[in-house]
Parts: sequence; C-alpha cells; structure tokens
Amino acid sequence: MLEIGKLRPQGFSCNCYFLTGDGKNYVAVDPGQLRFASEAQKMGLKVPYVLLTHGHFDHIRGCAALQAAGAKIGCMAGEEEIALFHNLGEVYGDGPVPPFSIDFTFHDGDRLDLCGVSFEVIASPGHSRGGACFLVETEDPRYAPGVLFTGDTLFCGSVGRTDGPTGSEKELQKSLKKLCALEKDYTILPGHGGKSTLFFEKTHNGYLKW
Repeated sequence: MLEIGKLRPQGFSCNCYFLTGDGKNYVAVDPGQLRFASEAQKMGLKVPYVLLTHGHFDHIRGCAALQAAGAKIGCMAGEEEIALFHNLGEVYGDGPVPPFSIDFTFHDGDRLDLCGVSFEVIASPGHSRGGACFLVETEDPRYAPGVLFTGDTLFCGSVGRTDGPTGSEKELQKSLKKLCALEKDYTILPGHGGKSTLFFEKTHNGYLKW
C-alpha cells in the first residue's frame, strides 16, 4: 500500500516528501531540511534511498545526514555539478550545504523500483539543466491515478524561475508541455507551496497556456 508523508518547510526550504510501498523502507524526495534524518529517526523510518528533483541547496541540505545513515542518493545525470558544487547555498542560503556524494544517476524515461514504489523519471530541465519529475502511478484510491513530484518545475498556479545557473526559459516551456501531455489527472506534489492536480493546472495556471 502506498504511503506518502511530508515534512513541512521551516525557514527557506522545500517540501520534503517520504514514501513507501512496502511499509518498511522509505524513499526521501528532496530532503531539503537539515532535520530530515533526525525527524525520520523519531518516526521510526528507514530511508535507504533519496531522489532529487534537482540540486539546489533548499532541496539537498538533509542529504549528508541521510547518506551518513546509509542512504543512497540519486539525481538526473548532468545535475551532479549543480548539487555538489553550484547549489547556491552560500549565495541564497545561510551557509554551505553539508558535503555528500551522488551514488547513482538516472535518465529520462527510466523506471526506478525502490522500497515497493515504481518511479517513472521525467526529465524536466528549465529551472536547472538536470531537473526531473517523478511519476508514481497507483490504483490506491487515496492517490489514484497517481502522484507527480514536480520539484521546482511546476507549482500550484506558478512555475519555477529560470534565472539561476543552467536555467532556461525555453527548456522550461518544453518541460511544461511534456507534463501537459500526460493524459491522467495526477496529484501534483511540488517543491514549494500546496498540492494541486494536473487538470487544475492545465485549466487555471496561466504559465501553461500558449
């Protein structure tokens, strides 16, 4: 049974998600808060895998502690340099990101079967060169037909900025069109702000109207 939880942001951080399909092991998506590992421990969660939608500091600050506890960390191929060396932590954050390493990378269209959950990788460059969204399809009535983790590509009523390193408005528009081509009304779980649905964003989000 699919279970999804969220660690709400404190300060300038993203929505930090954790999910499982086997009820024992959890995948963390964008553990942007330093406290993520300690909070997971308090809740009794074992987190063997981390998936990053991109490498900016507010999405990766909790990676080092999780990795020290045994988690393997993955990002889109080509985003490693942003995550490890150009994550903007010292520019916009309150200091450097605790150092960690990337254990595995993935590509557009890959399917990652982790902790009883099947993630489809959707490349979504624009906010950064190696941006990714993760689609999880399910028949669980609480989440059917599925959820889409969109990072900083698509928000409720808005989209990600493109003025950072490796950002591109042209690439973001292509990525948004790719998401709009999805035919089911997935629940959108974005990097910032509240959740939405794909059909709602197609209808009401002015950035998705060309």
